[in-house]
Amino acid sequence: MKKVLITGANGLLGQKLVYKLRENQRYKVYATGRGNSRLPKEWGDAYQWLSLDVTDLEQVLHVFDRVKPDILIHTAAMTHVDECELNQEACELQNVEAVNNLIKACKQQHTHFIHLSTDFIFSGADGPYDEEAMPNPVNYYGVTKLKSEELLKSSSLKWAIARTVLVFGIAADMSRSNIILWVKKSLENGKNIQVVNDQWRTPTLAEDLADGCILLMEKEATGVFNISGKDMLTPYDMAMMTADYFGLDKSLIQEVDSTIFTQPAKRPLKTGFIIEKAVNELGYSPKSFTDGIGILSKQIKLADS
Repeated sequence: MKKVLITGANGLLGQKLVYKLRENQRYKVYATGRGNSRLPKEWGDAYQWLSLDVTDLEQVLHVFDRVKPDILIHTAAMTHVDECELNQEACELQNVEAVNNLIKACKQQHTHFIHLSTDFIFSGADGPYDEEAMPNPVNYYGVTKLKSEELLKSSSLKWAIARTVLVFGIAADMSRSNIILWVKKSLENGKNIQVVNDQWRTPTLAEDLADGCILLMEKEATGVFNISGKDMLTPYDMAMMTADYFGLDKSLIQEVDSTIFTQPAKRPLKTGFIIEKAVNELGYSPKSFTDGIGILSKQIKLADS
């Protein structure tokens, strides 16, 4: 039985990974995060929770020495793009130093390091991007995620990088919003919303991203893989599709361009990923955005029942 250690297990992707792996007899799951577990109590027997601050090298080495994981899936990161721009020291610590700490621990235990990265390492001038495209981040979040990739690539470890785009889904405690929930709630409340039409992405269902990470693990894959959705959409497209799905009033959605919003961090305009490598080499098969809305709709009903 292989031992899998997941960082950031309280987060959206971390939760989906624990959920999907919890009944897989081939793996023993160690879920980690700062402080206490926020995972559903009923999952409790299927994984072991360990408190872990990945920015603390001593703690990281101690946990790795105790667990001796075969595989690390590193999902923990500072991901709020504007916060990263405003608090660059904290961003550097959580997105770069933490990876350095984990590399040291993985070296000692010969652990396969699976690392989550982002489309924000690119400028957005000429998306969609394949795995060979030249990074050129336009904000500090992207800078730190690129630095962490480079640390991993220059290490002697067995590693894989899963790059992803605009992950959406529902966490078990409904603690996070996303574009689908925001549009649904706003329109149900009769609220006018402004949604940009000049940013392009390939939005990724959290369950699909978890499946991609598990495929990397099962196939002992190495190298860089784009693990995202397959539909190239603007936020305006996503909002209209959400309104259509739930039968809500689309006249409340105003199409705008991103110049009307002032945000601390610049956003790349056109990213999105070409995912053929993951499809062909891993057997990765993401849902359409519409199917993703359907999955969220069922989860919302379950949460409300």
